[in-house]
Amino acid sequence: MLQVQTFTFSPLAENTYVLYNEFRECLIIDPGCYNASEEQELKYFIEKEGLAPKMLLNTHGHIDHIFGNAFVKNTWDIPYYMCLLDLPLFERAEAMAMLWNLHYNPSPEPDHDLIHGQVLKMENDELEVRFVPGHAPGHMVFVNHAQRWVIGGDTLFRGSIGRTDLPGGNHAQLLDAIRHQLFSLPEDYTVYSGHGPETSIGYEKETNPFF
Repeated sequence: MLQVQTFTFSPLAENTYVLYNEFRECLIIDPGCYNASEEQELKYFIEKEGLAPKMLLNTHGHIDHIFGNAFVKNTWDIPYYMCLLDLPLFERAEAMAMLWNLHYNPSPEPDHDLIHGQVLKMENDELEVRFVPGHAPGHMVFVNHAQRWVIGGDTLFRGSIGRTDLPGGNHAQLLDAIRHQLFSLPEDYTVYSGHGPETSIGYEKETNPFF
């Protein structure tokens, strides 16, 4: 059974997730730690809980979700997974950092591609990978059916959706992907978003103004 630990990092208030099990193994998803203090906050939690990181996952390649990739890889040297469709976003990351007056330690390239329908396993736990493009060309979400939740990145927020005005964004594509890949899940599934509070599939189907 996975426990979900949330950190909110960087001036862009991005949610970083650490998923860990009873065997003290963990996954790190979208490390957005921006400075040394935030890096140490993440490291302190992992060490305090006696966790052994096994995988680094990115839902997508926007800068606020990859700020801490280099730190995580350099610290734990674990396999790194991201959909390769988002690699071109890495090329724009430094320009985006300059535009927003942010510093950026370049992310390493992924060790492994993420593919729709694959299942990531850690001991007794499984995450189904689903392709939900529109906010970013290669955006993936991670679904835990056993515990009825999804790490949704910047696809679906409480009362909103991911922005689609950045390079590679597509509004119609995002709406269609949410309908088919997220709203097809049972209504009681919790959604852990890339920014802001958690929500549920049922709440967003009933109240989200974009649908």
